[in-house]
Amino acid sequence: MTVGRATVRSGDHHPGARAGADDPATRLPGVVLFLAGSTFLTGIMVAASIAPSYDYHGAAISDLGVIAETAMLFNLLLVGVGLLNIAGGYVFYRVHRRRAVFATYVLGGIGAVGAGLMPLDTGAPHSLFALGGFVFFNIEAVATASVLAGPMRLISTVAGLIGLVYVVIMVAGDAGAAVFGAIGHGGSERMIVYPAMLWLLALGGHLMVGDREA
Repeated sequence: MTVGRATVRSGDHHPGARAGADDPATRLPGVVLFLAGSTFLTGIMVAASIAPSYDYHGAAISDLGVIAETAMLFNLLLVGVGLLNIAGGYVFYRVHRRRAVFATYVLGGIGAVGAGLMPLDTGAPHSLFALGGFVFFNIEAVATASVLAGPMRLISTVAGLIGLVYVVIMVAGDAGAAVFGAIGHGGSERMIVYPAMLWLLALGGHLMVGDREA
């Protein structure tokens, strides 16, 4: 299926018909995924600006979920973004028909929803859900590259790999290794999250364009 000036590769069970810019089959996934990325990035910036003395360098993003002024906003944000990711993954699945790709959207969404329902002060449950979200949002980007072509395929792969590298750095740093460097714990965690969210913005825009000529 052609989308923009690149190609969304249809699955074996999908007819692969050409869809124009006004076809909901290509536009709806773009809208939902764009909303997921933009909502999360905007929400955490607003929350961090509200939280008193929030430390971008040393604090975890999830600290926003246990600070009184931002807890409800942040935790609802995680749940909302997780649900949007699953919904966007499903409507995109209806285009490409790759179940394995859709599964990564579901797992990433479950990680976000679980981390929102079980905030940082719940301990291990939050950590497990958050780690699942960190891992699968980035695997989602790499997996989605398999149904794309052109520049978006490369962007998807690079964004996901950057996030996964920083997942390893985060795990090593939390275990005591001196790997965070000048950007600290907070910056390293954002290097897991921001590439995936920016990728969702790019993918959403790419899908919304459809076959429209420039």
